[in-house]
Amino acid sequence: MRLLPKSLFGRLTLVLLIGLTATVLLSAWVQMHDRGQIISQAIRTDLIQRTAGIVQLLDALQPAERNRLLPLLSTPQTRIRLADEPMDLPQADAQSTVAARLVHRQLKERLGEDTDIRVALRGSLMAGPMASMRHRHMMGRARMSGPAAMMRGEHAMVSLFFIQIRLGDGAWVWFERQVPQDLFDWPVRLLITLGILLFGVTTLSLVAVRWVVRPLRELRLAADALGKDIHRPPVPESGPLEVAQTARAFNRMQRRIKRYVEDRARILAAISHDLKTPLTRIGLRADLLDDEELGNKIRSDLDDMQAMVNATLDFMRGTEDREETRSLDLMALLESIRDDAVETGERVRLRGRIDKPYAGKPLALKRCIGNLVQNAVRYGGEADIDARDSDKAVTLTIGDNGPGIPVEDMEKVFEPFFRVESSRSRHTGGTGLGLGIARNIARAHGGDLVLKNRSEGGLIAELTLPR
Repeated sequence: MRLLPKSLFGRLTLVLLIGLTATVLLSAWVQMHDRGQIISQAIRTDLIQRTAGIVQLLDALQPAERNRLLPLLSTPQTRIRLADEPMDLPQADAQSTVAARLVHRQLKERLGEDTDIRVALRGSLMAGPMASMRHRHMMGRARMSGPAAMMRGEHAMVSLFFIQIRLGDGAWVWFERQVPQDLFDWPVRLLITLGILLFGVTTLSLVAVRWVVRPLRELRLAADALGKDIHRPPVPESGPLEVAQTARAFNRMQRRIKRYVEDRARILAAISHDLKTPLTRIGLRADLLDDEELGNKIRSDLDDMQAMVNATLDFMRGTEDREETRSLDLMALLESIRDDAVETGERVRLRGRIDKPYAGKPLALKRCIGNLVQNAVRYGGEADIDARDSDKAVTLTIGDNGPGIPVEDMEKVFEPFFRVESSRSRHTGGTGLGLGIARNIARAHGGDLVLKNRSEGGLIAELTLPR
């Protein structure tokens, strides 16, 4: 099934095109089949009945009257002559000989067994564009239906009939009947009509398919935008019943997620506010202690607790930040992060180029990239930033020369408060939230953050931001 289109529009279009094309081709075959039968029947009826009728009419007239009547009976396709003796008939092949015998038998049945009749056939209607198809049709009917069907088939194949019949007084009447070749040419008007029908139905079907698929595309775009902005406008609840119901369910889901995120933010804000008061009191009491060493330990623990509270709030704001999206110079942002790090004595290098503006949240992206750079400096001693740009996405890789991360811990490091480094000191291992915050911000922009170990040692953080 590799050739099957991946999109719903492509699959529906393929099914409709195959079905419509097969239907039109089958209709064309039926039309051509019926047309051939009608033409064959008309030729047979006209040839036998007209010939027998003219012979019976001439046989009832005097010789003088026959000569006056002949011009009236002749047509552009039929030449009639009178003679005292039979003429030599043209040579015929075996197939024409069989057909001549069948014509001979039909005329005998109409004019009587004692009538002297001679028949020869020359040429074939099968020389036209429909030759092979017409031949198979006629020969097949002849095999299935016997001599009568063969009679109809051969009449359709012959282009020139030579018939000589002896009248009652001994005179001979000569018929030279020509069948127009264009009778069995391709019916151009019919084919044009079927082509117009196929084109019209296909066009309307494609419009209908696009009309049905468009709401699904809009719903997909809305779902993708929801990951970037939970406060985005709801999806229009219009269109067909099924589409409107799906849009309504999507909007209900968005409202529930929005309430959940807002409730979580309020709870965290309340916790943060409530924690600050006891932390402040403990700090004041530590200052009043006579034991300076114990006071320093308590203040150190308080600083750790305060850092953990602030980091937790930053982690939760990574997806909830209501900062507006705007066009920004991402290259200038990277240069600013590098310059700030270099000023504090850290080794940070920047390579690559991003020329086109990027639509994002400046403060959130600065926090995301800054966390990755600080993580690389903390564990690897330096950070190498490589920027790559394309029409589809901006890709940033931040590498270091540190010990790397065990493969089994690659996803765990994004979990809150998880650290590979065993120390719980914020000075050596941080709070364990930096990578989680960075990934939340990346996903809020529709991208992602993945970690990879370098073959030469160290870790690579690959940040992808789609345009």
